[in-house]
Amino acid sequence: MLLRVSPTLSVVIITRDEEANLPRTLASVSEVVKQTNGEIIVVDSGSTDRTVEIAKSFGAKVFVEEWKGYAAQKNSAIEKATGDWILSLDADEEVGETLRQTLSLAVGADGQSPTCEAADSLERVELVIAAEKGRSVAGFWVARKNFFLGRRIRRGGFYPDWKLRLFRRGSGHAEERTVHETIKVNGPAGRLRGDLLHHAYPTLQSYIGHMNRYSTLGAEMAVAEGKRGFSLWNIVVRPWATFVYNYFFRLGFLDGREGLLLHLYHATYVSWKYAKAWEMSRKKS
Repeated sequence: MLLRVSPTLSVVIITRDEEANLPRTLASVSEVVKQTNGEIIVVDSGSTDRTVEIAKSFGAKVFVEEWKGYAAQKNSAIEKATGDWILSLDADEEVGETLRQTLSLAVGADGQSPTCEAADSLERVELVIAAEKGRSVAGFWVARKNFFLGRRIRRGGFYPDWKLRLFRRGSGHAEERTVHETIKVNGPAGRLRGDLLHHAYPTLQSYIGHMNRYSTLGAEMAVAEGKRGFSLWNIVVRPWATFVYNYFFRLGFLDGREGLLLHLYHATYVSWKYAKAWEMSRKKS
């Protein structure tokens, strides 16, 4: 027999100058937080706009800390959470309607603690459990819809963009990486039905600036992994192979002009990363 409790949900977000995105993100989770008697944790790294003010207007607990890197900053937010379940979001993400409907049930707001033995009952609320029979689920993967220049990108490997974002407190943390940090959990994970809406790149300027920053961080990782020479394969061949694979074989061309620009500039990002790695290693030597 399952113990009937009322677990709470902690939504954790790291921010810096996110006044354009944060109201949409917080509005998308405010009802779920109320239903689960939960909380919102925001760790800000020195915003100069209205980010902190907006977060507090939604009842968030705000902590201002120096920037420590993506993974360390997210882990700092996770450590501050007191809920039984933690939902980790980026400030430019929005919880979609279907996902909102399943979140409170996934964390047990209906009085059940999700286990694989409860898979049949969970299916009626449109949850898909992918874990070992009889074991409690440690976390859930969520599909992410990515938007580029206002258009939803459906192909080219950009959907479903699975992210592990919901997990039991004490069972998950952000993997320590310079960039592209991911949540790791101790135990089996399932999949939640519904989508995160990722409003990351409304303009070309924002996308190119983002790729410039990320290619620098990616280059630092490449150097640490020993990729230090000037490689025509990595700087020329790999980027174009990436473009051809995603744009043609994964049908990215069906996403119109936005798809063309996205895959073209993503290939450029790959080239930048390895060129910067060569430059960094040359400076060190």
